[in-house]
Amino acid sequence: MIKALHHVQLAAPKGSEPLLRDFYVGVLGLREVAKPPKLAERGGAWFRGDGVEVHLGIEDDFRPARKAHPAFLVDDLDAYAAKLPDAVPDDLLPGYRRLYVSDPVGNRIELLQLV
Repeated sequence: MIKALHHVQLAAPKGSEPLLRDFYVGVLGLREVAKPPKLAERGGAWFRGDGVEVHLGIEDDFRPARKAHPAFLVDDLDAYAAKLPDAVPDDLLPGYRRLYVSDPVGNRIELLQLV
């Protein structure tokens, strides 16, 4: 039986780690965690917050996820909207306010707040 979701894996192009750090740490407020040494050799970066973990792996033939996406539940959607002027709001999910944004390499990210 599944007990919990451990992490979400997204792809990124080689050399994008500084941009990923700026976004996932600087904008979303996650913290970077060290990858195990053998996995660190592959590049990429891992980020963690309370109850959430996102792994960004390097992919040679990278194409961003434009439809598939992680959705992060937040306390203050307006604070994120202020930091993300290109975010696209939507009200299609009853009981939530939400917005979509692309990370620096084009992966789709959803942020949502209970109403």
